Amino acid sequence: MNKVTAAITAVGGYVPDFVLSNKVLETMVDTNDEWILTRTGISERRLLKESGKGTSYLAIQAAKDLLSRKNINPSEIDLIIMATTTPDMPVASTGVFVATQIGAINAFAFDLQAACSGFLYGMSVASAYIESGKYKKVLLIGADKMSSIIDYTDRATCIIFGDGAGAVLFEPNLEGLGVQDEILKSDGIGREYLKIDAGGSILPASKETVANGQHYVFQDGKTVFKYAVSGMADVSEKIMQRNNLTNNDVNWLIAHQANKRIIDATASRMELEDEKVLINIQKYGNTTSATLPLLLSDFESKFKKGDNLIFAAFGGGFTWGSIYLKWAY
Repeated sequence: MNKVTAAITAVGGYVPDFVLSNKVLETMVDTNDEWILTRTGISERRLLKESGKGTSYLAIQAAKDLLSRKNINPSEIDLIIMATTTPDMPVASTGVFVATQIGAINAFAFDLQAACSGFLYGMSVASAYIESGKYKKVLLIGADKMSSIIDYTDRATCIIFGDGAGAVLFEPNLEGLGVQDEILKSDGIGREYLKIDAGGSILPASKETVANGQHYVFQDGKTVFKYAVSGMADVSEKIMQRNNLTNNDVNWLIAHQANKRIIDATASRMELEDEKVLINIQKYGNTTSATLPLLLSDFESKFKKGDNLIFAAFGGGFTWGSIYLKWAY
C-alpha cells in the first residue's frame, strides 16, 4: 500500500492596494531609497489602511482567491490552520472567524504563532494531519497585518514590513508527491532580539506602555541578521544532504522574504543559480507569515508536477527551519 503524503493542491494570495514606497518613506524617517534597496532588497510594501479591517480580512481574501482558483466548495474543508503573529484580538481565534466567514462550516480551526516561521511550522502540522488519515482537506493560511505593530518613526523596522496573506490547500497524495522531509528548529535566546515588550502577561497594556511605545516591534537588526543567515543556510543545506539532493536536483528555493541578503546567502550555501531563487520582497517587503504562500501564489505558473521545492524561514523566538516538498500539479 502506498504511503499517504501531504501535497499542496491549490494556492491563493492577497495584498492590499495601498503602496508604501521607499520614496514615501524618505519623507517619514531619515532614510533613502538607495539605502533601503541596497540593504534589504525592498522597493515598496503594501499596507491595509481601512479602519476596522485586520489580519482576518487579509486571510479571508487569500482563502477566497484559493477557493476560486481551485473551484471547491468551502464546506469540503476539514481544518483551517491560521499562521499569524498579528491576530485580530488577543483571545478570540482569528482562524475560527476566518473559517466562518468563508463558509467552511465543517472545519475546525486554530491559530499558530511562530513569527516569520509560522507558515513553515504550519506546513508541518498540516502534513501530519493529512498523513494521519483523519482529514482530507487542510487549508493553511499565513497572514499578517504588520502595519498594526510597526512604529513608523522607527527606521529600523518601518522599512522592512508589509501586510499580506497567502493560502495553500493540503490533500492526501499516493504518488509520493508533497512533503518529503522537514528540519524545524527553535532557540529561546532570540526572545531579547526580536519582540514586542508589552501587551502580554508579563507586561499588560497600560497608559505607560502605550506612552512608551512598547506595543511596537523591537528588532536588534544586526543580531537577527547574523542568526538568520546562519540558521536558514544551515537547515537548507542539511535537508539537501539528508535527501541526497544536489543543486541540480532542486528546482526552486522558496525562502522567507525578510532580507535579500539573507536569501542570497541561503541560495549561495545551496549552490543554486539565481533563476531558481524566487523573490518578491521588492514588491511586498516582509509580510511575516505570508511570505512563503505569497511566493507560491505569485509564481504558481512556473511549477511543474514533480518539481523539488526547498522551503526555508527564520523568525522571532528564534524559530527557523526547512521543508522539502515535491510539487503535485
